[in-house]
Amino acid sequence: MELEQQAEGSNQLVSAAFMATVLLLGISGAFQWPVLSLFLTRNTGATPMMVGAFYTVNAIAGIGMSQLIARRSDATGNRRNLIIACCSIAVVNALLFAYNRHYWVLISLGVLMSAVSIAAMPQVFALARQYADQTGGEVVKFTTRMRAQISLSWIVAPPLAFFTLAHFGFTVLYLIVASLFALALLLVVALLPSLPALPVQAIETGPNVSKTKDRDVWWLFAAFALLWAGDAMYLIDMPLYISSLSHVAAGFAGWLLGVGAGFEVLIVLFSVTLIHRFGKRPLLLVGVLSAVVFYAGMALVVSPQALMAIQIFNALFIGIVGGMGMLYMQDLLPAAPGSASTLYSNSVSTGAIIAGLLQGLVSENLGHQPVYWVAMVISLLALGMALRVKKA
Repeated sequence: MELEQQAEGSNQLVSAAFMATVLLLGISGAFQWPVLSLFLTRNTGATPMMVGAFYTVNAIAGIGMSQLIARRSDATGNRRNLIIACCSIAVVNALLFAYNRHYWVLISLGVLMSAVSIAAMPQVFALARQYADQTGGEVVKFTTRMRAQISLSWIVAPPLAFFTLAHFGFTVLYLIVASLFALALLLVVALLPSLPALPVQAIETGPNVSKTKDRDVWWLFAAFALLWAGDAMYLIDMPLYISSLSHVAAGFAGWLLGVGAGFEVLIVLFSVTLIHRFGKRPLLLVGVLSAVVFYAGMALVVSPQALMAIQIFNALFIGIVGGMGMLYMQDLLPAAPGSASTLYSNSVSTGAIIAGLLQGLVSENLGHQPVYWVAMVISLLALGMALRVKKA
C-alpha cells in the first residue's frame, strides 16, 4: 500500500511538471509572437513584405529542424535530452532578440535558433503521450489538460507583453522570455522522466507503416495547415491593424488575445466530454466553421465591443482544433507519436509559411481588412479538406 501511494505521488508530481513545462513554454511563445511584427517594423525597419518574409523563412526552418528532431526522437533519441537542448537554445535566442536590432542577423541566426527552439513543444507532448501510455493514464484527458495550459498562457501573456512593451521596451520583454525558457529548462532537467524511445523495429512494423501514403493523415495535415495559415495571418496583422484604428486604445490587441484565450480554456476542458460523446471529426468541422465566421467578423466589424464579442468564434476554433488536433494526428499514427506530434506542429509552421507570403502581400497592397477575407476563404478550403478525413 505504501509503495502504491509513493508511486501515485510520483505520478502526480511528474504530471504537474508536464503541465508547468507546457505552461512556461506557452507563456514564452505568447509573450513574443503577438509583438514580433511590431518589433520587426519598429526596431529593424522591416517593410510589411519583409515581415512576411521573416515569418515564412522562420516557418520553413522550423519544419526542417523539427522533422529531423522528430525522426531522432522516434528512432534512437531520448526525448528529454532533446527538450533540454531545445530549451537551452531558446534561452540564447531570446537574448539575441533582446540585444540585436539587425534584420539580416535575426532572419539568419535568429531563425536558425528559433527553428530548434520550437521543436521543444511537440517533443514535450510526445514524451507526455509516451509517459501516459506506459503508466496507464488516460491519454485524452492528460493531453487535453496539457493543451489547456497553452490557452491559459495566452490569457495572461499577451496583455502583459503589450504592457511590458509600452513601459519598458523590447529588451526587457525578451529578457523575460529568456527567463521563462530558463525556468522551463530547470523543470525538464529536474522532473520530467527519461524514457527510452520506441525501438526502430516497432516503428517500421507498426500498423501505420504506410503513414506517408495515408490519405486521411495528409488531408488532415493540409486542413490544419490552411487553418493555421489563417490564424497566423490574424496574429501577424491584428496588432498592426488595431494600432492603425484611432478609436481603439493602445494595448487593446493584447486584451483581444487574452479574452479569446480565456474562452479557449473553457472550450478545451469541455471538449474532453464532447470528444468522448461525438468523436473528433464532428468537433473538427465545428471548429473550422467557427474560424470562417470569425474571419468574416474581423473583416466586417470595427468597434471595440464587436471585436471583443467575435472572439468567442476564434476561441471555438482554437479551442477545438488546437485542443484535439495533435491527439487526432497521434491517433492516426499510433506507432510514431513523435512524428505525429511533429507533423501536427509542422502543419502550424506550414500555415505560417502561407501566412507570411499572403499577409504581407495583401496588407501592403490592399490594406488590413482584406487580410481577413483571404483568411476566411482559406478556412473554407480547409473545411473541404476536413470533410475528406473519414477516420476517428
